[in-house]
Amino acid sequence: MEIKDKEMHRVTITCVVYKHGKYLITRRSLEKKFLPGIWHVPGGGLTVDDYINLPKAGQDQTYGVLALGLRREIEEEVNLEIGTPEYFNDCAFIKPDGTPVINICFFAPYVSGEVKLDPDTIDYKWVTLSELKDFDLIKGLEDEIKMVDDILKERKIG
Repeated sequence: MEIKDKEMHRVTITCVVYKHGKYLITRRSLEKKFLPGIWHVPGGGLTVDDYINLPKAGQDQTYGVLALGLRREIEEEVNLEIGTPEYFNDCAFIKPDGTPVINICFFAPYVSGEVKLDPDTIDYKWVTLSELKDFDLIKGLEDEIKMVDDILKERKIG
């Protein structure tokens, strides 16, 4: 596999959305080139449109772009509003086409909205931790949701 520019990465953001002890998982379209039909959590790629026209600070940098991009992705994919996203993990991988990806994982409470899926998503479920075993999940997702579940239990949220 050839990687053309080893300093360039696609930045993606995902969110474990939780509500009343359950977690939102969504199923990728069967038409997707990468991981068709697999269950995952909402999220997607950060784009320059997420920050290019926002007010700048210091040396023309914009702060808070991950949360802004994440909220946009959640709204686009599942039509939900979330509370304040909290970072809990990250991972790196290389897609089959050679694109290096950095994925930044957040969790956030459901705030409002009814799930309405975008064309790239074909199904959704609100599931408990124990129900995850019944789904063909993206590798590592069950562990990620378990991390969030542990954090929420420690905080006595559930």
